[in-house]
Amino acid sequence: MKLSIIVPVYRVETTLERCILSIVCQTFSDFEVILVDDGSPDDCPRLCDEWAERDNRIKVVHKQNGGLSDARNVGIEIAQGEWITFVDSDDYLEKDTYAKTIPLTDNCDILEFPLYWHYGSKGQKVITFRDYLYTEMSDYWLKARAYEHTYAWNKIYRRELFRDIRFPKGKVFEDVATLPKLLSKAPRVKTTGQGLYYYCMNDKGITATAGAEELAMLLDSHLSVLNKWCDDRYYLHVLNIQMDVYELKGQTPRLPYRKVNVWSDHLSATLRMKAFVLNLTGIRTICKINSFIHRIQRKHL
Repeated sequence: MKLSIIVPVYRVETTLERCILSIVCQTFSDFEVILVDDGSPDDCPRLCDEWAERDNRIKVVHKQNGGLSDARNVGIEIAQGEWITFVDSDDYLEKDTYAKTIPLTDNCDILEFPLYWHYGSKGQKVITFRDYLYTEMSDYWLKARAYEHTYAWNKIYRRELFRDIRFPKGKVFEDVATLPKLLSKAPRVKTTGQGLYYYCMNDKGITATAGAEELAMLLDSHLSVLNKWCDDRYYLHVLNIQMDVYELKGQTPRLPYRKVNVWSDHLSATLRMKAFVLNLTGIRTICKINSFIHRIQRKHL
């Protein structure tokens, strides 16, 4: 079998049908679908079982609720495909996505393909990639800015990469914590402009509702990478997270100070200004300035 498609399922009875249809109607067919019912309290368990009866490529696992990471890990444990990919159950795929992308996996360990980010009434955007093979993971992380799109679901992974790697149970922004570990095992990452994953942002999901503790977990994941891969733009990306955490928690900043070259390539005017203030004031003061500005803005709303 070529591909295992792991779909965590929890409280998605209104979108599950659309998700599964977009998978079983793929023009590529050499796959198994693993629906992991994560103790969903709605009608999802029944829907999963009905789909398994209709299509023999579908397997269903019913388990106690353990969160997204735990559900993905259960799917990884029983996956039989040479390759693994993930689909969140409120999202869906363009029908020829795997037909276009699977043939491109021959000479790589991870393949990343485009995504359509749907914000509901707030709009949408498409994130696409050039056709390129990265053999230096620092280039992929920094030059391709992989840290901005660490999502588990718009990638296809050689199953062997997960031999001793799992998503961190009980943590959010688990993709950010996991991708660098996979990259340490993957000598070749390919990006492509083929295929399309439709991500439907959930207003009640963690991305939209993240608070102090969740953002602190996100910061922790990035801090663990900084000592290995870092340039000025990535450092400023992590600084943004640190400023948010400081504003919400008020704790001493944990991001180590690094002087940033204001004239580094590919810095926007906003980032250059941020770098200038950072170099002038240091981490703690720029965090205080950011919090002060936000307090003033809220007063005038």
